[in-house]
Amino acid sequence: MGIKSLVLGCEGLELTKDERAFFCEHQPWGFILFARNIGTPAQVAELTAGLRSCVDHEVVPILIDQEGGRVRRMRPPEWPEYPPGSRFGELYNTDHNAGLRLAWLQSRLMACDLSRCGINVDCLPVLDVPVPGVHDVIGDRAYCDNPAIVSEIGREAANGLLDGGVLPVMKHIPGHGRAVVDSHHSLPVVDEDVETLKQFDFAPFKSLNDLPLAMTAHVVYTAVDAESPATASTKVINEIIRGWIGFDGLLMSDDLSMNALSGDFSQRAKSAFAAGCDIVLHCNGVAAEMQAIAAVSPELSGHSFQRAEEALAMLRAGTACDESALREEFEQLCRVETWSVS
Repeated sequence: MGIKSLVLGCEGLELTKDERAFFCEHQPWGFILFARNIGTPAQVAELTAGLRSCVDHEVVPILIDQEGGRVRRMRPPEWPEYPPGSRFGELYNTDHNAGLRLAWLQSRLMACDLSRCGINVDCLPVLDVPVPGVHDVIGDRAYCDNPAIVSEIGREAANGLLDGGVLPVMKHIPGHGRAVVDSHHSLPVVDEDVETLKQFDFAPFKSLNDLPLAMTAHVVYTAVDAESPATASTKVINEIIRGWIGFDGLLMSDDLSMNALSGDFSQRAKSAFAAGCDIVLHCNGVAAEMQAIAAVSPELSGHSFQRAEEALAMLRAGTACDESALREEFEQLCRVETWSVS
């Protein structure tokens, strides 16, 4: 069997017999870890090795959301503390170069943490640009409210990962910053006109359109498609993501188990693929949901296969670094504003 267009999760700290059999049967392109899968560094390394042993392809992407701040699956005391993305923007406003350097350092150091555990893809940078009055689902995950600065910081965050041998995933394309509800629970609808969206929300993604991977937003943009969220919208994917933004990398859906989406799980997957997603993502490890999605997921082929191969070609060994020196520099920059991390 070829590689299926899937990224899947598992339920706990180790693979069950049934999960192993399922993954061996369906050969997903990659896997994703969440807090429920994270115990100790040795345990995570064993789990990632076990996941890789289930599939036949040589390079197996293992993803995680390790942003810093609220969204970090690997936490103290086993792993270092990292601030949220908004801290980079705050420092940038005081010292342009220091803000960019801090963004690069955090990603480079997180790449060290991830690589030691067998994780080679981080769902970062967050390129969403917030506006006043929106839901806090993005909140301090956003670098700032200026698209040009978001682009600059996002580039450094992505480069830090790449320099450490970890692939970045920009999210949530083409922009989640105007959502007034949390897409984990309900469907956000954005009524802004297209020109404003291009100048503000979509702009950072256009600036970083050369990155290898992107994750869709479960958001409706009524000026483009009044019916379907970006994940399931042929118009948004063709006209905005592939068209105006110019992203030709591997496009994966956000988590299909989120309540912003409607329909059963096979329909959600079919809609995402029909709209133009290369890969679908399912995160919660619930067997029945994964089975429904896997049953309708095609093998990677054509342009999707080529995009996947080109992304993995960017997955290189990290350049050598003096990690202790980088961590000392990181701590010094963090102390510039005497920040505290919630």
